[in-house]
Amino acid sequence: MSKGTVVLAYSGGLDTSCILVWLKEQGYDVIAFLANIGQEEDFEAAKKKAVDLGAKKVFIEDLRSEFVEDFIWPAVQANAVYEDRYLLGTAVARPCIGRRQVEIARKEGAQFVSHGATGKGNDQIRFELTCYALYPEVKIIAPWRIPEFYNRFQGRKDLMEYAQKRGIPVPVTPQAPWSMDANLMHISYESGILENPKSHGPADLYLMTKNPEDAPNTPDVLEIEFTNGVPVKVTNIKEGQSKDSPLEIFSYLNEIGGKHGVGRIDIVENRSIGMKSRGIYETPGGTILFKAHLDIETFTMDKEVRRIKQALSIKFSEFIYNGFWYSPECDFVRHCITKSQENVQGRVQLSVFKGQVYILGRESPKSLYNEELVSMDVQGDYDPCDASGFIRINAVRLREHHRLQSLADNKQ
Repeated sequence: MSKGTVVLAYSGGLDTSCILVWLKEQGYDVIAFLANIGQEEDFEAAKKKAVDLGAKKVFIEDLRSEFVEDFIWPAVQANAVYEDRYLLGTAVARPCIGRRQVEIARKEGAQFVSHGATGKGNDQIRFELTCYALYPEVKIIAPWRIPEFYNRFQGRKDLMEYAQKRGIPVPVTPQAPWSMDANLMHISYESGILENPKSHGPADLYLMTKNPEDAPNTPDVLEIEFTNGVPVKVTNIKEGQSKDSPLEIFSYLNEIGGKHGVGRIDIVENRSIGMKSRGIYETPGGTILFKAHLDIETFTMDKEVRRIKQALSIKFSEFIYNGFWYSPECDFVRHCITKSQENVQGRVQLSVFKGQVYILGRESPKSLYNEELVSMDVQGDYDPCDASGFIRINAVRLREHHRLQSLADNKQ
């Protein structure tokens, strides 16, 4: 008798293939769910494999467009970056995958969901908080946190032996000596030989971006148009070609950024669960958009509004990283950020060259830049004498601090 139906976030790789069979052995009916969020994958082969392994149903969902519009674009509007460097490519994908997993579970009447995330990582938190937020009564099966499972499978060797005994096809190509996660926004690399933070990432590790040294000697010059802080068009100035759908825009920026080696970082970050980890990331299109959006936002947004928005961006980035996309606090901050973007409109021209993004110029009908007011050659609607009082008022606090310090020094 079945223990119930479980929707497994399935990739077709060794881990989730073994988990699929293991769940069946435990007495569950398994529905395999594979999300297409832009990774290189033979989806039909993965589907056939899941069926052959005994999946009751297999869902292959193309989530690329909604990933860009519902998740990447809000991150762009926010200038979301975790701990000053990480553009959150993996973190922002998890609520997208989890949302569809829950929709399938509800539709199919499944009481359980499952995933292959490890017990030490961030993804277990992101997947499960998403599931609980959208399907509160769901039960979660996390094999890598079940002693019966993780004591039995203590490494890849144990999984390979289990796969061979159960007739699970295993990769015929050698396994890369690191863990990799890919989607439309980025590729991350961690674990294995990268666990020593002093070791340099191998030159052949990168898959999305060229080595900047080998990149073309001629830059690509792009113009990116924004409306409400969201890119609506990208044009290659020299080639004359344009893209204007969200998926096409982001894919094209990935292509140009990858060609010029843009978006590589090698960092040690703080995981949600409390430990530090070393990760190498490449985010070509996301890096171009981060630079361009930052420029048009500064050009069009009030100084004090932007100062508040900067603080909200840090909170938003932490919410994404820690798995709280579907939380009241994140929803509130996201609405505030969206409000801040109402006048973030215009075009940014930039050059992409040898691993770098260089801003060349910008224009906007909502610009707060007043050329006459700021000019060194024209006085404009500004009286320089006003600056004297402004400076003296600001000096009151500094003078009082100096007076207090002088009194203290005299007493010694």
